[in-house]
Amino acid sequence: MKTKDELPECPVATTVQLIGSKWKLLILRNLLARPWRFNELRKNLEGISQKVLTDSLRSMEEDGIITRTVYPEVPPRVEYALSDLGESMRPIIKSMEEFGLNYKSVSEN
Repeated sequence: MKTKDELPECPVATTVQLIGSKWKLLILRNLLARPWRFNELRKNLEGISQKVLTDSLRSMEEDGIITRTVYPEVPPRVEYALSDLGESMRPIIKSMEEFGLNYKSVSEN
């Protein structure tokens, strides 16, 4: 997690710093439904590179937004899920979904 000194003063800027990239938002969207494995996310997020997905997941884990669970199996299984902090972003993503639906319905007319 970032320290208070590392974060912008503006709370909106803080949120944008944590989840402001296109890929982080789409990862959050997926994780709101259920835990996902790395390759599932990579296949579902069309156009994301392995490096960007890895970097995004690491960053979100460091910021406390997601959890990474490694299961002691052969081969190892790793799942990503929302932490409690990540779960608290559900209303933000839901509002974005509603805005997108409304925008699409207005632009169709």
